[in-house]
Formats: sequence, C-alpha cells, structure tokens
Amino acid sequence: MNRFSSWIGISLATGALALGGCKQAEAPAQQQAGAPPAPLVTLAVATAHDVPVYIDAIGNGGASDSVTITPQVSGLITQRHFEDGADVKKDQLLFVIDPRPYQAQLDLAEAQLASNQAALDLANIQLKRYQDVPDSRAISASDYDLRKNAVDVARAQILASQAAIETAKLNLEYCSIKSPLDGRAGRRMQDVGNVAVGMQTGLLSLQRLDPMYVNFTIAEKDLPEVQKEMAAGILKTQVRLPSETPEQGRQGALEFLDNSVQQTTGTVNLRATVPNADHHFWPGQFVQVRLVLSTIKSAVLIPTECTQISQKGPFVYVVTADNTSELHEVTLGQPQGGMIVITSGVKAGDRVVLTGQMMLQPGGKVRTEDPTATAPANASAQSTLTQEHGS
Repeated sequence: MNRFSSWIGISLATGALALGGCKQAEAPAQQQAGAPPAPLVTLAVATAHDVPVYIDAIGNGGASDSVTITPQVSGLITQRHFEDGADVKKDQLLFVIDPRPYQAQLDLAEAQLASNQAALDLANIQLKRYQDVPDSRAISASDYDLRKNAVDVARAQILASQAAIETAKLNLEYCSIKSPLDGRAGRRMQDVGNVAVGMQTGLLSLQRLDPMYVNFTIAEKDLPEVQKEMAAGILKTQVRLPSETPEQGRQGALEFLDNSVQQTTGTVNLRATVPNADHHFWPGQFVQVRLVLSTIKSAVLIPTECTQISQKGPFVYVVTADNTSELHEVTLGQPQGGMIVITSGVKAGDRVVLTGQMMLQPGGKVRTEDPTATAPANASAQSTLTQEHGS
C-alpha cells in the first residue's frame, strides 16, 4: 500500500512539472499576441520656401496731418458749415466771422486811395504849370522843389493806400474760414455767437486719416540691421489691429527712422505710412506692426504643432521610410503664419509627426493611416504664408 501511494505521488508530481513547463512555454507566445499596437500618428512633410525676416512691434496710429483751425482775425462767429466728426474737403467752408467791420475797412481804404489819387493829380497839374513857365527865372527853385515833392508824397500815399486795400481784402477773406486739407473734423471748440480772438482762439481740430502714420519702436540691438536694409531700399511693413490675424495685415512702407536712441528705454522711434482710404485705422489706436527686413531663401518650414519642448530644448519626431520614429533636436527660427522655420535638425521632405507625439519612443514603430493625409493642411498653412508675405 505504501509503495502504491509513493508511485501515485511521483506520478502527480511529474504531471504537475510537465503542466508547469507547458504553461511557461505558452506564456511568451500569449504575451507576444497581446502586445499593444504601434501608436497611430499623423504626419506633415517639411517644405522649403522663401520666407521673410522680420521684427514684430506694437505701435499706434497717428494722423499724417493734424491742424487746429485758428482764426486770423477777431470777430463774432456768425455761421458754421460742418458737423462734428464729419469728413471735410480741402477749401470747404467751415466758419464765418462777421465780415461787416472788415468790409468797412476795405471801403475806407478804397476811399483813401481815391483821395490820394486826386491829390496826386493836383500835384502833377501844379508841377506841370511850373515846368511850362517860359522863363525859368520867374519861379524860385524852392517853389519848384516843393511842387515836385508834393507829387512824390502823393505817389507814396497811393502806394500806402493800395497796401491798406490789400490788407483789408485779406482780412475780409479771413472772415471765411476754410479747411486747409482733406480730413476728418473733431468736436468743435466754439459755437455760433462766440467771439473769436485772432491767432488765439482754437475753433476746430482737423486730422488727415489717409494715409495713416504708424509710430513704433525697435530695440537698439536691431538698429544696425534696419539701417543696413534701409540703405538697400524701402522697407515694407505689415500693420494690423490686435484683433486681426496676421494675414489681414495691410502693407505699408517705412519712411522715418529717428536720429537718436532713447537713452531711458534703449529703443529707436520709427514711422511707417499705410494707405487708409476706408479709415480702417484710427489716430491713437494700438496696432501690431511687422517690419520686414529681408528674405531667407529655401527655408525649411513645418507646422508649429510639430514642435515639442524638453529639458534639452525643442525637438520633433521624424518618421523614417520604415515607419520608425526618430527624435531630432531642432533650432527654431521665426514663426511664419501657422508654420515655423527650422534652421537645423530637419530637412525639406522629412516626414514630421504632427499629432500623436505623446505615445512615441525614439526608435519605436508608428502607424500612419495615410502618409499624405496631412498634405492639404500643410498646403493651407503655406497658402497663409504666401498671403501674409506676398511670396
């Protein structure tokens, strides 16, 4: 009985060992069959395009001409011919100052001229009589000189009267106050019935809105590059409102570079001119300014979403022809719309991971539904770049 029990025990132990060996042999196969699939990613193809080098700044709009209308003569304001905030044209009548006192001055000057002309005629007649005397000894030299002097005085008085008439005409003309430019009126400073003092009382502020000035600053370190590019030609600018996208920027031209650096801020003042026929920009309004300096030929571009940041700096995942992911440390250039310039680490034609980076490991396999699926998005980003910079 004991021998039989021992045989049974040995048989059970041998079977258990055999069963354990079978399970250990099957485990790797089962583990391999249950391995997670390679992560699914979408790709973008790095492209090469000419892109601009630029400086971004915050500026503010300013009127290209700003005038405070001030009367040149004093008097009662009798008429107003505009509405506050209206667009006015050059030589449009704005105010009228009571012209009657100045008309009276003109009439008086004209009457004085007539009187002086009569005096000159009489002086000429008397001088001629002295000249026609047959015997020159019949008149004294002093009497002759007096008659000749009377003619000269009368002529001088006529010149003075003519000058007084011109002054009176100017003053009468100044009673009609006209716009010196095409612009937009502000709020009037005086109403009809007020008395304006010549050369002192402000009546109205006018500002020319087309073209518009855009004032902005750059850092002192950027000054040499700006000077270099200005010497080569006119620099272009792109100006937009803060609420607008970069592709909505309007092109202008840099026309002014200040002659000194502001010591307190280390910046330099610049000014661009932008067409503004539709009054899109407004004086005093903050705007985004992009000063385009030069163009980089065949720069490598990828969508901004492709880039990642680690402790070592920016990097991207590049997928090889056999769908293996490679981590490439990159050097970033300037953004260009929805894309960014890569100065090192990626070359044109590389397939760069656009989405799905979180599941990747360097050297691991990836799955892509369609390697060209991101081409339309990439083309759209390039279209934005082309619209924004005209390249």
